[in-house]
Amino acid sequence: MSIVAEFSIKSDDFALCHSLTEAPHMVVEIEQVVATMENRVMPYFWVSGGDHAEFEEAFQNDDSVTDVARIDRADAAILYRAEWTKNVETIVYAYVELGASILQAVARDRNWEIRMRFDDREALSQFEEYCQQNDISFELNQLQEQEQPMASAQYDLTTKQRETLVTALEEGYYDVPQGISMSELANDVGVSQQALSKRFHAAHKNLITSTLTFTHPDDQ
Repeated sequence: MSIVAEFSIKSDDFALCHSLTEAPHMVVEIEQVVATMENRVMPYFWVSGGDHAEFEEAFQNDDSVTDVARIDRADAAILYRAEWTKNVETIVYAYVELGASILQAVARDRNWEIRMRFDDREALSQFEEYCQQNDISFELNQLQEQEQPMASAQYDLTTKQRETLVTALEEGYYDVPQGISMSELANDVGVSQQALSKRFHAAHKNLITSTLTFTHPDDQ
């Protein structure tokens, strides 16, 4: 059974400490991480929330990254690609040795909040042991066992919530104009309209929480 773990770590123990210090209003969100055969780690990350010129200037003196390149822009956010050069041994170990993956990683105020998936508890224990042996301050905040299909578990959806959302999409509930009313959809799903409304509310809340926000230790 796979495990999703949420960690906190200071940027000076991980990546982009100098950049986040010099441009404290910026938010960095990793979109994808590529580990090469040479154990190099190349992240793609979105940066938003402040002065991009200030942040890019800080890049030049940030010894945790090299070969930074702009890839795309969407509204006030810019997508960059870079190569991590230090403090990434934990990620290399997690990727190469344990087969773990980063589901989400967000940095703000010199702190990283990272959600990772491990194949089982043994792999998670090996990762924690590695961090302890190397004095790396990954702090475990939350664990979740993935008993559901990966897509549902990753977004904190129950099986019924996922099935309802998919059915609504396929039946045209989200189309404009709608292809099916809520009462008709409720009849197809086999619940009352009130029950369907509550299921939608819970599912949308879980989706927004898992994709647009991140659990913070102070929220526990």
